[in-house]
Amino acid sequence: MTKAPHNYAFIDAQNLNLGIRSLGWKLDYGKFRKYLMEKYAVGTAYMFLGFVNNNQRLYSKLQKSGFVLVFKPVITDANGNIKGNVDADLVLQAMIDLAEFDKAVIVTSDGDFYSLVRHLYSLDKLEVVLSPSVHCSKLLRKEGKEKIIYMDNLRARLELIGVK
Repeated sequence: MTKAPHNYAFIDAQNLNLGIRSLGWKLDYGKFRKYLMEKYAVGTAYMFLGFVNNNQRLYSKLQKSGFVLVFKPVITDANGNIKGNVDADLVLQAMIDLAEFDKAVIVTSDGDFYSLVRHLYSLDKLEVVLSPSVHCSKLLRKEGKEKIIYMDNLRARLELIGVK
């Protein structure tokens, strides 16, 4: 008897948000979570993001959709731009949970994750890299090989309808 796959998703929330916005559409996070479960058997979907007090409604919506939120304190630069670099947190969580999942779904276009993708690929633990941007890092594409999927092809399935 074959056991059902038990996969985890590791999502760079800012990269996902900016990538989808650059495509000119708005992601329905509920549909996205359902897609991860149905297509890739993702039981646990971590979303890594910087914590901003004003975003409480968004955080509640994401949690109701089934995401496990992992917050990083944010800093503000000299221009007032908020920065919450989650890269190390995402990689660390993937390594902590390595024995817990069959395969990983990585959601990012950021080349900073190339070493994680290379390592997971070498262990046959990489299910897919979902790139929210058509400008996916060359390093990520090189290490993810045939496992890079561009989310622009998923618009009809994942878009929030009726939002401008």
